[in-house]
Amino acid sequence: MNIEYFIAGRIAIKSERTFSKLIVRIAIAGVMLSLAVMILSIAIIKGFKTEIQDKVRGFIGDVQIYRFDLNGSFEKSPFIPNDSTLSYLKRNRNIASFYPFATKPAIISANGEVEGINFKGIDKTYDWAFIKKHLVAGTIINFADSAVNQILISDYTAKRMKLKIGDSFLMHFVQDPPKKRKFKIIGIYNVGIENIDKGFAIGDINIIRSVNNWEPNQMGGIEVRVKNFARLQPIADSVYANLELKLRSRSVKESTPEIFTWLSLLDVNTKVLLILMMIVGVINMVTALLIMILERTSMIGLLKAMGISDTSVMKIFLYNAIYLVGIGLVLGNILGLGIAYFQTTTHLFKLEQTNYYLAYVPMEVHFVDVLLLNIATVIICTIVLIIPSLLVSRISPLKAIRFK
Repeated sequence: MNIEYFIAGRIAIKSERTFSKLIVRIAIAGVMLSLAVMILSIAIIKGFKTEIQDKVRGFIGDVQIYRFDLNGSFEKSPFIPNDSTLSYLKRNRNIASFYPFATKPAIISANGEVEGINFKGIDKTYDWAFIKKHLVAGTIINFADSAVNQILISDYTAKRMKLKIGDSFLMHFVQDPPKKRKFKIIGIYNVGIENIDKGFAIGDINIIRSVNNWEPNQMGGIEVRVKNFARLQPIADSVYANLELKLRSRSVKESTPEIFTWLSLLDVNTKVLLILMMIVGVINMVTALLIMILERTSMIGLLKAMGISDTSVMKIFLYNAIYLVGIGLVLGNILGLGIAYFQTTTHLFKLEQTNYYLAYVPMEVHFVDVLLLNIATVIICTIVLIIPSLLVSRISPLKAIRFK
């Protein structure tokens, strides 16, 4: 029988000292809360980053290809990609899909209201998965319909212009001379990002081709969606390197640097919070261990008098402390994962969408993250707890037995 394990178990289970029991419970609660907060912090930050990234890349794609010229306006110069560019995009296994698009500034007039908008034209190859996810009313464009006046507008624009599904309005395209087209609303979406909701309407790219007198196959750009967003930069670099000379490309991180820079700063906040929570848990356990040692000074003296070495006595208290850490970890996992699951299924905790781009607190829990947090907590607590356990070696058996 391992004497250290046996005595540590008796101390942990049979302790009748009221004060030490209270301190031990506080220490366990500290570890529990620290781990739960760390789990939730990582889950929230990862969930938040994923949701925001998906919203931005969902609307403008992961990589945008456009014509290289000195045109600095929002409306890009038209081009027709050559066979080499199209062949590369089709055979690249890292690319999930790609499709043409074009944009053109316009003005909506309806119900006595006027609103500036950017008309985004797409065709039947467009990936509707993102828009379908954020549709609040209506449906997507039916390109089989001979009429090309179908349009999707944001919920913000619909409320601002007092429009609903089935309503029609005039859109005046900004050019010389100005041209106008009549559209019928078939869908209303709400992405939750102000720049997108206030700035865009989605329609048929042939509208822009007609207004600009483009050729049937001309486009303002190509949006590319990658299969693995974590590998965006090398994929974007590869796309750029394989384009024909007249074309250039830009990743979504380069198109919206302010959003992705902001998201990267969240990682710093997470690291600071993890360090603080780890410190809280460690301090609680160190305090509990010191009090247990002081309350059992007489027992320590007796064990030493019986010939048990300092190392063995240290192990007794260290095993006991690790046992308490284990209890805290189990409870912390239950609490943290329980809250994460509850929030994922109910979305109880809400956010102000205009400020945070999301209507609720997102959660994204990964088993590896939880496992690493548990392992790190055990290792750090064990290493730190060795220091106060050294106090045992300084206790004299004679004085300890007389200690009251």
